[in-house]
Amino acid sequence: MLPFLLLSTRAEDVATEREYQSFLNSAGLEPEHLHRIRAEAGPLPLIDLDDYSGIMVGGSPFNSSDPEELKSDTQRRVEREIGELLDRVVAADVPFLGACYGVGTLGKHQGAVIDRTFAEPISAVTITVNDAGAADPLLAGLPPSFAGFVGHKEACTILPPGAVVLASSSTCPVQMFRIRENLYATQFHPELDVAALLERIDIYRNAGYFPPHEADEVMDRVRTAQVDQPARILRHFVQRYARG
Repeated sequence: MLPFLLLSTRAEDVATEREYQSFLNSAGLEPEHLHRIRAEAGPLPLIDLDDYSGIMVGGSPFNSSDPEELKSDTQRRVEREIGELLDRVVAADVPFLGACYGVGTLGKHQGAVIDRTFAEPISAVTITVNDAGAADPLLAGLPPSFAGFVGHKEACTILPPGAVVLASSSTCPVQMFRIRENLYATQFHPELDVAALLERIDIYRNAGYFPPHEADEVMDRVRTAQVDQPARILRHFVQRYARG
């Protein structure tokens, strides 16, 4: 099987390692079938799309809606390079699934309005699948509503032209969308389980997602959450697009 490619943008080694393990576990992949590139660590190498079954993007400390003058040189480079990659991915409709930062990358690349209107605190929220989602292969067999982990400062307010909403929550109208046939983005994190999210809360306690002194309270909120459906989306993605 040709491997999948995971693009990571997290500078913290422990965070990017846990994210990689989370994608492996949730997608049901072996390490040889998930190649990772840390986009924040240096310029993206030339990526031959024919070498991969599909591309996944993890979450990010970057916010695409931040004013340009407030973005670091690294963020501007990462956004430019991922955008150049997306030029080719979208043109060829290469299988793509972006988790959380996927909305800020794929969405913005395709003309979405990304802003802070529908930010959600770190928590488990109820994701509701609409009729289009129920008919989509990635959501096949999932219940009409399920719990998913969120925690984001920006979200999609206006969809890109031609995009189809597949799932929503009461606090964020665009939790999952599709462009063309094979390009997906989720606002929630299909890769996360409770243990991985607890570790991430600790790593990013000073990143502005919540007041640092409330970290233990945030952890208590998610510790008892029953989140067991979103990983099926990753497994469906792998099962649908694995090739070679």
